[in-house]
Amino acid sequence: MKRLPLVVTVLAVVLLSASLAYWGLQLFKPQQRAIAAPPQQAPMALNIEAAKGLFGGQITVAAVSNYQLRGVIAARGEDSAAIIVVDGQPPLALGVGREVVPGVTVKEVHDKYVVLSEGGALKRVELATDAGAGAAGGQPPSLLPGPGQQPLPPIAPPTPQAPPPQQPPQRSSVSPTTIAPVPGSDRTQ
Repeated sequence: MKRLPLVVTVLAVVLLSASLAYWGLQLFKPQQRAIAAPPQQAPMALNIEAAKGLFGGQITVAAVSNYQLRGVIAARGEDSAAIIVVDGQPPLALGVGREVVPGVTVKEVHDKYVVLSEGGALKRVELATDAGAGAAGGQPPSLLPGPGQQPLPPIAPPTPQAPPPQQPPQRSSVSPTTIAPVPGSDRTQ
């Protein structure tokens, strides 16, 4: 019991220190600023035309005016070739990496288009469609008669040939047998 006044004094000093610290912080605390919500931005207008090509839609491509793609040969990567007409000249068959004209090379060959690199800018050239092919009686344009020539006779469909007669399989006196490998013996002799 002799220590009770000492314990009460220490406890009172601790409580007084805590109270002074609390009220000192309350007195010297800076004013709280009002919290404002961030300003609302106007919603951006969606451009549906920009996303048209994502799911198979037709995208508009700037056409290269002086190049025409007339055909594609084996669009399988590096061994592909494209038949390209430049400025109305005779068609050229060019492979990937070949130069069409100075400064213009064939970068990629696909089924329906090619990608040309002109001075570092990539340009896509679509396959030309032949609108007059159906009006000429179904013949390809290369088989159409020129001026002063006679038309070619129509091509007859091939006649089916009878399959060769089948011979019955010959019987062998030895029957085929299979031998299962012995587990654990993987050595060859």
